[in-house]
Amino acid sequence: MPLRIAASMSLDLLQPETAAPLIAELQESVTRLIEAARDELSSPDTLWQVGALILGAALGYIISRFPKTMLMQAAEKRGRIDFVLLTYHSLSRIVWPVFTLILLAAATAAFEAVGLGNATLHIATSLLLAWIVVRIFTASMRRGFWSKAIAYFAWAITALYILGWLRPLTGWLNSVTFDFGESEVSVLRILISLALAAFAIWLGRLIGNVAQSQLRGSPELPASVGGLLGQSIKIGVMIVAVLIALNFLGVNVAALTFFSGALGVGIGFGLQSVFSNFISGVIILMEKSLKVGDFIELQSGLSGVVKEINFRSTVVMTNDNVDIIVPNEAFIKAQLINWTMTEARRRIHVPFGVAYGTDKALVEKAGLEAAASVPWTFDDRGEHTPQVWLVKFGDFRLEFELIVWLTDEAVLRPQKVMADYVWAVHSAIEKYEIHIPMPQRDLHFKSPGTLSVRIETGEAEKPAPDAEDAPEKASAEASETKS
Repeated sequence: MPLRIAASMSLDLLQPETAAPLIAELQESVTRLIEAARDELSSPDTLWQVGALILGAALGYIISRFPKTMLMQAAEKRGRIDFVLLTYHSLSRIVWPVFTLILLAAATAAFEAVGLGNATLHIATSLLLAWIVVRIFTASMRRGFWSKAIAYFAWAITALYILGWLRPLTGWLNSVTFDFGESEVSVLRILISLALAAFAIWLGRLIGNVAQSQLRGSPELPASVGGLLGQSIKIGVMIVAVLIALNFLGVNVAALTFFSGALGVGIGFGLQSVFSNFISGVIILMEKSLKVGDFIELQSGLSGVVKEINFRSTVVMTNDNVDIIVPNEAFIKAQLINWTMTEARRRIHVPFGVAYGTDKALVEKAGLEAAASVPWTFDDRGEHTPQVWLVKFGDFRLEFELIVWLTDEAVLRPQKVMADYVWAVHSAIEKYEIHIPMPQRDLHFKSPGTLSVRIETGEAEKPAPDAEDAPEKASAEASETKS
């Protein structure tokens, strides 16, 4: 699409003879602002405005206590840390500034109505509004590039507005136009469209996160289904936001449907892995083979609790409190062990060995005492009673296994549970002085003769021939001489 700068006044503004008056006007604005600030500080109206600032802040604090208390109580009733809880806390921090801003805006209008100066109130209101905007937009963001960019943008707009430069700047940006299809689009309109799209995307993420948190907390829906529905709402709102921004920019959204087929084919080839993971996530939800809160173990050896099931991936939190993002495709293509799919209770085998000749009844007694001393043991005095099995006659020991059924909580900590049982078995064996044999190997070396070494030359001497081999060697030498 051809782009060209309109010939109206965009090129003229870049000429030195045109830019000089603009610079002079800006300098004059700064001078007027400094003089106005000096006159304002030396006038009695300043005292009234400072008093209005103090009174507005005090009344804003008093009025904001009730809604702030309601938000904090709602956060406490939430009972879990999620996006809604964080939103409550973020809103509670700006309640006081918002009410103060409303009161200061009313005071500014009142001062203007009675003919008093309101420059100080005007500046304070602008700064407070910029601070509130930055706080709202960055509350749900991590501290990074975008949060800093929003803060710098808001403070820059505020500074331009206070200095009186915002109107000339917007007028100049509106005069610089581009040919966009059959219509002309100004730089100002492009910037407004980008800002509108960014705001709509931020709002879509906010609505989607709130919906996702609410749906996940609903007792009528599984947590995984609620998470996917919330993400669907988030993506849908963001798509609508982008379409609104394009429509404001002047792009015919209906014309984009002609390119949807080719775009879909291109996306299909380029995002095969993404779609494969998405379909895998849908299959997981339909089969109900995996849900949030399950303790799983993958064929790769990864084990942990399912924390989130998203469109593309699933978040698994290990016992080391490490969040691992696993593509949904891995749960379909490889073997998956779900320890808590139907029942969390499971059985483990704790192997140990004792020396031959040890009393087997004593070994059984030690093993059962070890099982009883571990809090993970589940014993219903029936089929789930701990047992000690003799499973193998080893090379140097009798090999036993302690068979124990575990409680529901034990399934979430397999390594800790096994370590506790090994510790308990070893302590019980030491208590009854049962010998644990160690592997032993006997090595026997055989040498055909004695090897001696000459110290003078370092050469090895040949071993002396055995007596029974001497006649054969002598006859061989004799035959050699005759030949």
